[in-house]
Amino acid sequence: MSLYSYQEEVFLGKLDLESAIAASASFGANGIEIIPEQTFDNFPNLTDEQVEQWFALHAKYGTVPTAYDMFIDLKRRADRLMTLEEGVESVHRDIDLAARLGTKVIRVIINTPPEVYEHAAPYAEEKGIKLALEIHAPMRYDHRWVQQFLEIIHRVNSPALGLLPDMGTFVKIFPRVVSDRALRDGATPKLVDHIIKVYNDHPTDMHTLTREIAWRGGNPVDMALATTAAGYNWVEPSTLIPHMPYLFHIQAKFYEMVDDTHEYSIPYDEIIPVLIDNGYDGYLSSEYEGNRHIQDVEPVDSVEQVRRQHAMFVTLLGEAD
Repeated sequence: MSLYSYQEEVFLGKLDLESAIAASASFGANGIEIIPEQTFDNFPNLTDEQVEQWFALHAKYGTVPTAYDMFIDLKRRADRLMTLEEGVESVHRDIDLAARLGTKVIRVIINTPPEVYEHAAPYAEEKGIKLALEIHAPMRYDHRWVQQFLEIIHRVNSPALGLLPDMGTFVKIFPRVVSDRALRDGATPKLVDHIIKVYNDHPTDMHTLTREIAWRGGNPVDMALATTAAGYNWVEPSTLIPHMPYLFHIQAKFYEMVDDTHEYSIPYDEIIPVLIDNGYDGYLSSEYEGNRHIQDVEPVDSVEQVRRQHAMFVTLLGEAD
């Protein structure tokens, strides 16, 4: 599981690093993905004591580090973007930290320049770290930005370069928690219904919906919901198959686990068989994002939501015994 899932409770002081790892281990989420900028107040200047404590917690609860989520501050300066050299230096810093924390995979955020990704490969390979580009909605594998990375992966042929699919690219049904929140915030019910219907019909271009909602007299909340809808994706899970040799890690995004068997929006019962049948052997890392959509009306219980997703995984992976 990704510690990102617990952001609400961490922000409110209900969970710290130890209690988050302990909660995850209690229901079998033994692989821990970390966002160091969220976890360590003094990032990137971690002390040896912090690193020792990190490993001590894993030893205590029987967990292991899996992935490290990096960011790249391209606009660190007001007068210009990062240079290539500065970008590579930033990624090298993350590679060093990932190695110190025992994570073998770095989630490379999608806005990383392709040339930085390529130039960082030799150092990652030297350190035994895999750089996995996050394929995040609304991106698709045929998008020209992603195609640049695929060209690098195939041309360079480095064991350090690969992909990290975010399951938010497989949102088949518009997330109910998102539309319900929009209604509470003042969206127009008939326009919300229309946005949901349009999305669930899976048009090839969702961006025209925003203009349509404006033409229909939508208010700012309606417009925001239409924009949000354009940020989701539904593609057939089979689109993963050609890229399977390069899948290093998967962020198992979800918005609402209805019970222990069913996520409202993302059909994991269609996705996981594709992964099994085509030899994926990495992690499915829970990434709960429903928290921000319900926090106005009820206490967020991210731990329970992640537990439900793992119960579903146990069934879908045939591990119920």
